[in-house]
Amino acid sequence: MADQATQPPPGIPGTAHDIVVWSADYLSYRWSDDHPMNPTRLDLTMSLARQIGVLDGIELVEPSAAPDEELLRIHTPAYIEAVKRAPGKGMSILHPDQVEHGLGSDDNPVFDKMHEASAMLTGGSLTAAREIASGRARRAVSIGGGMHHAMPDWASGFCVYNDAAVAISWLLDNGFDRIAYIDVDAHHGDGVQQAFLHDPRVLTVSLHQHPATLWPNTGWSSEVGSGAAEGTSINIPLLPGTGDRLWLRAFHAIVPGAIAAFRPQIIVSQCGVDSHREDPLADLALTVDGQNAAFLAMRTLADDHAEGRWLAVGGGGYGLVRVVPRAWTHLIAAALGRHIDPQTQVPEMWRDRVRAMAPSVDLPQVMGDGGDIDYPAWDGPGGAVEGSTEAADRALERVDSAIIATRRASFPLLGLDPEDPRD
Repeated sequence: MADQATQPPPGIPGTAHDIVVWSADYLSYRWSDDHPMNPTRLDLTMSLARQIGVLDGIELVEPSAAPDEELLRIHTPAYIEAVKRAPGKGMSILHPDQVEHGLGSDDNPVFDKMHEASAMLTGGSLTAAREIASGRARRAVSIGGGMHHAMPDWASGFCVYNDAAVAISWLLDNGFDRIAYIDVDAHHGDGVQQAFLHDPRVLTVSLHQHPATLWPNTGWSSEVGSGAAEGTSINIPLLPGTGDRLWLRAFHAIVPGAIAAFRPQIIVSQCGVDSHREDPLADLALTVDGQNAAFLAMRTLADDHAEGRWLAVGGGGYGLVRVVPRAWTHLIAAALGRHIDPQTQVPEMWRDRVRAMAPSVDLPQVMGDGGDIDYPAWDGPGGAVEGSTEAADRALERVDSAIIATRRASFPLLGLDPEDPRD
């Protein structure tokens, strides 16, 4: 694909800045009081970002809810109507045989104003896309988005409307014809991959826990796209326990080469943080430091290959107090071109507020976890890491097996050499 021409995207050079899209209405996306996806994580993130100074001088961009005509880019009319009707049926959690469109399952219990809340999250990602397409913004972040599991006619994995897919579809109709989507959530970005499985204009890249060990049990390295889009789905499945250094080794062994070959005009990132070692719903072992390194790497890829255009959305993350607020404060800082030292103290005012909400939680003292992000670069099949232990060698071998499987499945389709670490 390296020989394909890239058309200039829209926008007005020299007028762009970096923005945060936010609405308090994001907090109405609340499944139930005991559901793991609790909007408290969004509220605590914005509170922490304000108190630590990341948002100083920043005017937040208020989104509006996505109208039906935009949701129809991805979702069926029958599904949208079912989402609108569901609360009126008095549904909560149904027997599996009674579930329609995935609404009323354990994962996706029906809640009041479900359509309105879901459309607002999608509207946030659409607003970010429009700001970048207009040239008013270079980078944009909306932590309320990232609902990457939603299917055209089915709610799935805590996701009603697939905001990232809707935003990508809108961008394709508004001047962009080469879009790279990078998903670093612990769960496979199945809904976005499915939406563009046959579209060669969209490259989807997902790093996730191995599908043999985690729902949705998709995202094998052999999933590479279909038809004219063969080679534009890239999946990097990693075994439970993979931590910062080896996760970053896998990322850098595959993602930069694929992005350089595809030459996108914009990068859209799903920045779920359920890859953290404390997350209750997944089994990867990243720290906040490793997650921030991933955010910064994606920002650098946008700077190097897409003239800085980067649209970042949230996603999973169920360490509601100790993990998500710190990780996504780093994400907001990355989008705004600001830096937070990992040793920065978590503001005492924020800690006091959280103590009142969750007095039993051992709150973090600083903005990092002391993670080791000095990853060993992949140097081809059979490469070794100096000074490693037997256990570390086994972990390295498992990660390198994943790297090789993905590179061999995908890289030739992109015109790259799967054995050459320079690609």
